[in-house]
Amino acid sequence: MIKRITSKGRQQDVERAQNELKRTKERCDKLEILTRLSSLLNSSLDFEYVKRKAITAATELLNCETSSLLLKDGKGKLFFEVALGEKGEIVKRFQLKIGEGIAGWVAMHGEPLIIPHVKEDPRFFKEVDQAADFITQNIICVPLRIKEDIIGVIQGINKREGEFTRDDLELFQSLADQIAIALDNARLYGELNEMAMQLVKGLSEAIEKRDSYSGGHPQRVLNICMAMSKYLPLTPEEKRDLTLAAILHDIGKVGITDHILDKNGRLTVEELEIIREHPRVGAEVVGHIKQLQPIVPGIKYHHEHYDGSGYPEGLQGEEIPFIARIIAVADTYDAIINERSYHKGKSKSEAVAEITGNTGTQFDPQVVEVFAQALDNGDI
Repeated sequence: MIKRITSKGRQQDVERAQNELKRTKERCDKLEILTRLSSLLNSSLDFEYVKRKAITAATELLNCETSSLLLKDGKGKLFFEVALGEKGEIVKRFQLKIGEGIAGWVAMHGEPLIIPHVKEDPRFFKEVDQAADFITQNIICVPLRIKEDIIGVIQGINKREGEFTRDDLELFQSLADQIAIALDNARLYGELNEMAMQLVKGLSEAIEKRDSYSGGHPQRVLNICMAMSKYLPLTPEEKRDLTLAAILHDIGKVGITDHILDKNGRLTVEELEIIREHPRVGAEVVGHIKQLQPIVPGIKYHHEHYDGSGYPEGLQGEEIPFIARIIAVADTYDAIINERSYHKGKSKSEAVAEITGNTGTQFDPQVVEVFAQALDNGDI
């Protein structure tokens, strides 16, 4: 017997095919978004950047009203590290015990949850909504896992259209896995940076102990550089390079004998020539460390002058690396106001007058302008 296909049956088949095609297209679109967001998450090793991007990524992928990230500390509590929206700062004040609230339950059991009606769920932690004057309607929450350890959870809140689905959950867990890796990489990078910074400070302190007149000089130069950096469009990497170069700018003095460093009185021409070798020596010392090679220009050229009259190579203008031009102003200002073997310290106003008087000759005008701005605002 031949089964007849009615026009109604054909219409239903067409509708099913159209719905399946629509669902496939939506899934492809979300996979494309997931790929783009994963790439964005791994584009930086800055921990704060990764946290912010994790939240915006979750919100975009899920098409929800907001998202929040909760990270676990060493005492078994979850902290709201980031929450989008104007009520975010209020939310950050809260902390949950492992097992408390929907997020705490996910952190304890390591299983994702979709809660379509949160007010009907006894695990819902309503105090956050009350404090932030927010209404949570539905939640999707997944664990952030590194190997066997759960480091936190991330949740999407209030789906804009319809409800959270199993497809959403699958994609969200994939994103969460990328977020966990990115956060862990950023954490490890931060710890390595901190360790490197301590080593660098140790080297700097070793130089200070050899030079009786430089006590605290590297740290003061760093503080001045950081004050100026607030008003400069530096990337996180450039700011890190400036930090390290400022601390180590005089590392080349390790190659200068004690009787020159500690000489009470003016240096001879020959002794000055030896002193003038310290930027080059410092660059050679630091250049042997692969991770510190980006800061070599800041160390080597911080005694170059904008008009080309400096040393060791007589560079001028923008031939001089920018971080070296920043360090030059900070180094000179601190040297002027503090006592040295060859001069007594001057007042801050005298130091400022000397620096501004050498704008365009010894110093980069842009850096001097920023230096003056930091002074006026009380940062220096």
